[in-house]
Amino acid sequence: MAATPGILESIFLKRSQQKRKTSPLNFKKRLFVLTDTKIIYYEYDFDRGRRGSKKGFVDLEKVICVECVEPEENPPPERQIPNREEFDTEQMTIIERFPYPFQIMYDDGPLYVFAPTEELRKRWIHQLKHVIRFNSDVAQKYHPRFYQDGQYLCCAQTAKNAMGCQPLGNANGYIRAERSQRRSRKPLPPPPQESQKPLPPTPCSSLHKVVAMYDFTPINAQDLPLHKGEEYILLEESTGHPWLRARDKNGLEGYIPGNYVTEAQDPLEIYEWYSKNMTRSQSEKLLRSEDKEGGFIVRDSSKAGKYTVSVYAKSSGEGIIRHYVVCEAPGNQYYLAEKHLYSSIPELITYHQHNAAGLISRLKYPVCSLRKTAPSTAGLGYGSWEIDPKDLTFLKELGNGQFGVVKYGKWRGQHDVAIKMIKEGSMSEDEFIEEAKCMMKLSHQNLVQLYGVCTKQRPIFIITEFLSNGCLLNYLKELRARVSQGDLLSMCSDVCAAMTYLESKQYLHRDLAARNCLVTADGIVKVSDFGLSRYVLDDEYTSSLGSKFPVRWSSPEVLLYCKFSSKSDVWSFGVLMWEVFTLGRMPYDRFTNNEIVEQITRGVRLYRPQLATDRVYNIMVSCWAEKADDRPTFRNLHTTILEVLEDS
Repeated sequence: MAATPGILESIFLKRSQQKRKTSPLNFKKRLFVLTDTKIIYYEYDFDRGRRGSKKGFVDLEKVICVECVEPEENPPPERQIPNREEFDTEQMTIIERFPYPFQIMYDDGPLYVFAPTEELRKRWIHQLKHVIRFNSDVAQKYHPRFYQDGQYLCCAQTAKNAMGCQPLGNANGYIRAERSQRRSRKPLPPPPQESQKPLPPTPCSSLHKVVAMYDFTPINAQDLPLHKGEEYILLEESTGHPWLRARDKNGLEGYIPGNYVTEAQDPLEIYEWYSKNMTRSQSEKLLRSEDKEGGFIVRDSSKAGKYTVSVYAKSSGEGIIRHYVVCEAPGNQYYLAEKHLYSSIPELITYHQHNAAGLISRLKYPVCSLRKTAPSTAGLGYGSWEIDPKDLTFLKELGNGQFGVVKYGKWRGQHDVAIKMIKEGSMSEDEFIEEAKCMMKLSHQNLVQLYGVCTKQRPIFIITEFLSNGCLLNYLKELRARVSQGDLLSMCSDVCAAMTYLESKQYLHRDLAARNCLVTADGIVKVSDFGLSRYVLDDEYTSSLGSKFPVRWSSPEVLLYCKFSSKSDVWSFGVLMWEVFTLGRMPYDRFTNNEIVEQITRGVRLYRPQLATDRVYNIMVSCWAEKADDRPTFRNLHTTILEVLEDS
């Protein structure tokens, strides 16, 4: 029932969202309207055939998942949807006409909607997936069953925003992903042909243009080369997938890395002066290192949706830096210090490259940010999941990790890689290999990229991105006095950005610590080994009394009940911040593991490091709230850290 092109309107049944565990369920007819930016639902006057008052809405940019919901098989009376005793005849008639449920997952948890026909449900799911396909937080997993009576019926998790328990399936339905219980260490048979490449994405309903932010040289025959600044047409919808099928201006088609392109509408990413993820202190450090009159950087402000221009000038032989927020006037026009209005930010920057007009200097010299180096691709080419060990060259041993030896090497003689050689008996290999297929789709500038695995021999290899500065813990110990407070907080910001991304994808790390982060040649911190602790076969590692369990980084609910969640990762992040601001000291270094458990449950917390301000220490303390629900989300933590960086 499309009222205008690109907008859907339908009468659905909406289930109440149970704001409290004790809230009764109810089902109400609502008119749902899909706009370019929101899903809005209204009361509907059936007698007059028109919409009534607005009852609520969901911002599309906050939607992370749209999927069907699997009915519970043979539910007990108290879990039947609906429970007939709770509804009168008229309500039952309404509910029985809407037998096709689907879920819209966003910040507040799941919104459950019931459609009258399967065709209408498919149409809405398809359209919503198309609209959110470029959201940065699209989930990799979902809950196939309802959240009810304070828990998910599929996995019994109690938090509404808990990590999904099943990998996302096809475009309009759900799949069951039975996890293997096999523990055999014998070589695995070759995977089925269809599992070696991701499922083909759903065709787009309309062509979509993107612009290349970096050059890309094809790695295998299915890849399409990219040239920075050129436009490409996407040929397939690919929600949450790291590789996109595209066509260039010459009609050539192939797959391109999704993190190498951006929306064609006003793409700031293609300009050398733009630095999306740079903080205030990072910009100042870079401008001072260049030491050029009129050096400038345009970056994202700590305030969402705003931009800041950082400018360097010399006065009396000393460098001065000023930060100017790009202001927006009515009519979508932009200006800086004085009201010289322009319809786009690139036009505004071009004007100030020739006119200071209130700035300390005209914008003479664009300073390239650290992020102008092309990011890692999700895999070594489209569909490259299983890596042939013959393509690997082993150059140097980097150390011994939890699962075995880690070596630096080359893939096909040209790509730097780290190779983890998994010693037999250390990991539940079959389960990890299944999970790694989902993990390969995770791609973020502050995550160590998983490239693939070698599973056809023993030991199996895990192939990841190589970072030349090694482990963050050792990096901190080597820094000692040669680092500023701003640099330390920027390291924490890098880790928090990665964890915000994992949180949005409903992934848990479970072993977040400085030892499990790596550092690039440019000093950027990336999170590694996310989720691997689940596949450890050493019983000591999962015992709160064992020496190998990361007691010093664990929250009370993990220590006492082995209850992991995104909020237990938040606790660990607070300890990691403490490690950073003590330059790599051991947390609770005066206590044994058994004593730590006792001290934490009594409310004892780590002291304020000398290098941490009260404001920074308060961030750590907020991570160590006794109750998990009282701890902030990673998204809120990252916002707070960026604000502190901006003010410092």
